[in-house]
Amino acid sequence: MDMIAVWTPGLGELVIILVVILLLFGAKRLPEMARSLGRSTKEFKKGMDDGVTEDEEADESRTVE
Repeated sequence: MDMIAVWTPGLGELVIILVVILLLFGAKRLPEMARSLGRSTKEFKKGMDDGVTEDEEADESRTVE
């Protein structure tokens, strides 16, 4: 069996990544970005649920006909 190497960041790497993100975007913009990401995730999940509902309705209408 072949082994696949997977890199997992440690605490030091995570701190460095967070500092770089903070420097790039600034402290004021980070909460706005997090809020936007949360809204888009919520909208995506809502769209997925709506798509499943439409598929179920389409299946039911084909069965009735």
